[in-house]
Amino acid sequence: MPGTLEVCANGYESALNAQIGGANRVEFCDNLAEGGTTPSYGQLALAKENLTIEVWPIIRPRGGDFLYSDIEFDLMKEDVKVCKTLNCDGIVIGILNADGTIDKQRCAELIALAKPLPVSFHRAFDMSNDMSLALEDLIALGIVRVLSSGSANSAIQGAETLAKLIKQANGRISIMPGAGINIHNIKELINISGATSFHASCKTNVPSKMKFRNSETKMGSIEDEYQYELTNTDKVKELVNIIKKL
Repeated sequence: MPGTLEVCANGYESALNAQIGGANRVEFCDNLAEGGTTPSYGQLALAKENLTIEVWPIIRPRGGDFLYSDIEFDLMKEDVKVCKTLNCDGIVIGILNADGTIDKQRCAELIALAKPLPVSFHRAFDMSNDMSLALEDLIALGIVRVLSSGSANSAIQGAETLAKLIKQANGRISIMPGAGINIHNIKELINISGATSFHASCKTNVPSKMKFRNSETKMGSIEDEYQYELTNTDKVKELVNIIKKL
């Protein structure tokens, strides 16, 4: 089975770069610094109008934990409706209960609302209190794919756990390693985990073209606001070339 690469694209331009680089799919989001939040309608509309690879938006109303208020859950449901209207290829969700278990009731609601779109589960899985039990819950819900670092800071650090999850899944759900994957560690990750599907941002920092820079004030909490993150086509190509050889 050929390997696949999903790129975490933080906007339309990043998604375009991912496609040019040969990615199979994009997890479409905003705010990478917060782990990804729901992208805007405009970003999604342009992506679906111009991309030929699959576009899977993340349904996440904010950064932080994965325990959502009723208001936030209502927002998530509205965003799922938008994704269906724009003919997205699938959606990415992740909701936990306060005790760290999968919120099966709310996940089931979003899955039902998304039909016929397939649904995958993001790294909220890594924050669950029992990954083995959580995996069985996701399989029972009909989730097609789960993104995971093996509950570690990076996929390479969690590679042995990922191997166990892949064995447990036994083809019932796709386990997709993600977090810190690059050309320097993917071969080791493959050897340890046995994974064939991968997730990476392949990002680079793009310096601002502003000539005047006001050093007296800031617009937010980012340390250097005169640069931004963008998916790098060459980084995507390099990873794809390695994965294709699986």
